[in-house]
Amino acid sequence: MILSPALPSQPALWPSALAILAYLLAAAWPGGASGGLARQERPIWAALSLAWLTQAVAIVLDTVVSHEGVMGARFGFGTALSITSWLVVAVYAYESRHLGLPSVRRVLPVLAALTVGIAWLFPGQLQSAQGSSWAPLHWLLGFASYGLFGAALLHAVLWRHAERQLRAPPSASGTLPLRARHGGQALGMPLLRLEALTLQFVWAGFVMLSLTLLLGFWFTTPWRWDHKSVFSVLSWVVFAVLLVGRARFGWRGRLAIRWLVAGSTLLLLAYVGSRFVLEVILHRANPT
Repeated sequence: MILSPALPSQPALWPSALAILAYLLAAAWPGGASGGLARQERPIWAALSLAWLTQAVAIVLDTVVSHEGVMGARFGFGTALSITSWLVVAVYAYESRHLGLPSVRRVLPVLAALTVGIAWLFPGQLQSAQGSSWAPLHWLLGFASYGLFGAALLHAVLWRHAERQLRAPPSASGTLPLRARHGGQALGMPLLRLEALTLQFVWAGFVMLSLTLLLGFWFTTPWRWDHKSVFSVLSWVVFAVLLVGRARFGWRGRLAIRWLVAGSTLLLLAYVGSRFVLEVILHRANPT
């Protein structure tokens, strides 16, 4: 049986509200942008940690549900967005504190707070308990690929911004920009390091997406070439072309980022886009 709740999930109300407030507090708190554990930044990291933990609780309460005495899973486009932002915040927090990545906390926590609110307002539909036993792994791998490509996009934005910084002309006094006087570092991290991290996340996301598609082919009978399947396969092809182009032709910079954005857009349309249309616009139930 497929359940499409008419109202938001009430158990997740308070953790969702707390996560939103904590994320907004982390974004609004005055402080430096250097990352790390400086004393003036400890309230920021405390708020960010609280937001991340309570978002995890909200995700669990939204997705793990009991219907007629049977445990089930509920997913939707809001859940996919929330899980993606949760994974991206985890990557950002780790790198900010351990690799010297500068803060982008003015934007990222606000986006995460927005996804938490969307996930609560649109908790999705209860997935059929009569599907394959591989279905939960299929969903988890799919969400993991979303998070990894989200992290890749975050690094691509920083990578592109770093390139612009390094190519900035000297000031009117003829002084080189600060980043050019510190071994070619921009945004607190060497440009090549940002580039390498971006491609590493693309590779990891590509592996997760490949496993997701293989499992989908394996347990879905008969296979349906619906919007989700078509966009997922198209995104896989785009990412494959990007990785081949990188390995064989040395694609980098704007060209590589354009392919990454194209593939990520197709992947977003695959699940989030199709579920949004079904749940919000058409008000239709769909098992996957």
